[in-house]
Amino acid sequence: MSDESATAPAPTEALPPATSGVVSEDQVKLALRRVKDPDLQLNILDLGLVYAIAVDGTTVKIDMTLTSPACPSGPELMTNAETEIKKLPGVEKVDVNLVWMPFWTPEKMEPRVRAYLGF
Repeated sequence: MSDESATAPAPTEALPPATSGVVSEDQVKLALRRVKDPDLQLNILDLGLVYAIAVDGTTVKIDMTLTSPACPSGPELMTNAETEIKKLPGVEKVDVNLVWMPFWTPEKMEPRVRAYLGF
């Protein structure tokens, strides 16, 4: 009987590390890579639309912009960003803050994406 109890794992050993409730900035970035501009089919990180990511316990805050104030996809991009981040284990609240300063320019895109688009 003591042999069985010595080899049986403790119940907490079976829990994955993600149960700590803390999400990393890298996990948030991976989630945001799933958010694509509907016209270009490129993710908002590579397009340079995400300016800041802050993780505070179970709350994730991002500052993002759009290519222009008249961007028709703005509400969709912001909603999709919030949705993808909320899917992460341990995230309870997401604040997506739309910012205009600094104004977005093609130089904010990843160099490979800029080259792909011909900038």
